[in-house]
Order: sequence, then structure tokens, then C-alpha cells
Amino acid sequence: MQGKGLMMQGRVITAYGRHYTVQCEDGQTRQSYTRGKKTGICVGDYVRVQLQGQEEASIEEVLPRHNLLYRSDEMRSKQFAANVDQLLVVVALSPSFNDDLLGRSLTGAWSVGIQPTILLNKVDLAEGYQQARARLAPYEALGVHIIETSITDETKLRNDLTPLLRDKTNLLLGQSAMGKSSILNVIVPHAKAHTQEHSVALGTGKHTTTTTTLYALPALNASIIDSPGFQSFGLKHLGLTEVVQGFPEFAPYIEQCRFYNCTHLHEPGCGVLQALKDGEIQASRHELYERILSESLAPPKY
Repeated sequence: MQGKGLMMQGRVITAYGRHYTVQCEDGQTRQSYTRGKKTGICVGDYVRVQLQGQEEASIEEVLPRHNLLYRSDEMRSKQFAANVDQLLVVVALSPSFNDDLLGRSLTGAWSVGIQPTILLNKVDLAEGYQQARARLAPYEALGVHIIETSITDETKLRNDLTPLLRDKTNLLLGQSAMGKSSILNVIVPHAKAHTQEHSVALGTGKHTTTTTTLYALPALNASIIDSPGFQSFGLKHLGLTEVVQGFPEFAPYIEQCRFYNCTHLHEPGCGVLQALKDGEIQASRHELYERILSESLAPPKY
């Protein structure tokens, strides 16, 4: 039995306040805590822990991150996933997905250098397919990979997603009722995620996942982080530079801007606004950019 005091590396797989579950390098999971005022640790963080017996550990150090994702609203920002390689956003033919929410999640990913992929779920439903593909076409034009999924054929779903997940930390995100938990159950059978029929009357679903959890996929040298179904995706924590990074289609035109600190909203000689006028940038994307930027520049509400 390993005694107290031994140092070991691990990865945070759940976080509840100041209590964490850490998957340690010896393969064991340990309930872990922080000493003193150490806060801001989140799922996906790599940490150094000091063992406190067989089942517990104290987190002594958070190792450097290569990125960090936040959820934020008008009141506050909260970090929820670190060291992510790929964002998988689940949308479905029914109920209808929210374009604003999808656009925001892609911006959040691009702003910190994460590759997004869209999973179009429930393609076994005939109705709504053409409309959904048409709504996703602008993202496909930006180079976002769109994969059609259905849980009616679990083997095909597993075969389609396995190469995508391999050698990466994948964050699975989606509005409630898009079928995210059902997809997770196929990829990670032991997750036993709760699935719930969405309310037909409301056209929406109730939150079924309550905490963010990382599941290791050793056979793929990968992991998947499942995060609660989200109904908002605030990006108020982003500054101008990060918001612009979240719109990669702006990049070729920014060097044509007359002013180095151009906000791409109203300045004369703006390359982005000229590209918008010429139809090189979609109006709906620039409108989303304007909304996100105005939110991030607005004074905080108390």
C-alpha cells in the first residue's frame, strides 16, 4: 500500500467546488482537495498530487495549460475545461438547434485554438434534414467538419467517431435534447449518462448532465469531456483580440485595415467591412461578431 507523502501526476476528471477526482498515473482515481486558497482548478487540468493514503490526495500544483474554456453570463465567468484539442458540438434535426448558440461555441473554440467539429445527430429522421444542412452550410464553408450521426446504428456511430477521437482530448457539448448523452453512452458505455425524452410541448429539453466529467479512452489514447447541456454560451471574458480570433474568416482581410486597433465595426478603411460589403464575409457572421464584441466590451453588471 502506498503511504502518505508520495508525489504523483494525474488529471482532474471531476470538479465540485474545492473537491476533485483525479485519475493518477498509477491508474487509480483519488478524491483530492486543495490546501489554502488554491482555486481555479478544472476538469482536464494536469496536476501534481501528494498521496494521503490509498484513496485520497492533495493537489500541490497545476501544470501549465495549453488552453482553457469558460462559460460566462452577464454576472460571471467560470472555467470548466482545460487542455482540450477538439470541440464536438452536437446539433440535431429535431428539436431545432440554436444558430446563435452554435456560432458562439465555435467562436469560443477558435478563440483559444481548438478545432471544432459539428455532429449532426438524428439523421434517421427524414423531416428537417435539408433545412439543417442548409443552416450548417456557412460553417462547412469555413472548413468545419460536419459528421452525420444517428444512434439507431451504434456500430456505424462508433466506427465514424473513433478516428475522430483518437489521440485527442475531446469536449462534447450540445444543447439539451440534441442527443449528446445518447452519443456518449455509445462511445463510453460505462458513462451511463442519463437520457431523457425532451418536452415536445416546449421543443427543448431539461438538463440531464449536471457536472462536467472526463472519461478516459485508453484504447484510443484519448479522452472525452462531457459537459452539461447548455442553453447559453456567454463569451464576456474574451477581449477584442480573442473575439477576432474566434472569427477565422476575418484573418485574410485584417491586414488591409487602415488602423492597427480596428474593431471592424465602423472604422474607415476596414478590410473586414469591405469584405463584408463584397460578400466575402457572411452578414450573419459579422452580426454575431458585433453582438459578442458589444457584450465583452460592456461594463460589468452588479
